[in-house]
Amino acid sequence: MVVRVQRSSFDPGAELNAFASGRHDIGAVVSFNGIVRDLTGDLQEMLIEHYPAMTQNAIEGIVKTASERWALADVLVIHRYGTLKPGEMIMMVATISAHRADAFAAADFLMDYLKSRAPFWKKEVTADGAGWVAAKDEDEGALRRWD
Repeated sequence: MVVRVQRSSFDPGAELNAFASGRHDIGAVVSFNGIVRDLTGDLQEMLIEHYPAMTQNAIEGIVKTASERWALADVLVIHRYGTLKPGEMIMMVATISAHRADAFAAADFLMDYLKSRAPFWKKEVTADGAGWVAAKDEDEGALRRWD
């Protein structure tokens, strides 16, 4: 299990290649890359804040839960913080398993829980000012399918 919370950008292809390199005991690698999106056309940047130890522990706990629920050989989570521009990579999740069903389900679970339970605070900055991103009901609703 690798959990990295970092300011610096990353190359998802290189990360995925390194993560799966040399593995002959697996049949599936699933990955998801999150990108800073600009839905309104006026986002200048997104500021992501966190408390390092709290965030690291929370994400490791989410990964541990996924690893107990599905047969995973390994998990990689990278999440950035700091100032990010639209189009920049914000996060990555990758799962490795002997079978694709476990890898897909675990990656989906991880994305739902990271979006709703990882302690990051996001502020969107536009030409009109800045505002904190509020939690969305649909994100909370997505968690119910994992009960």
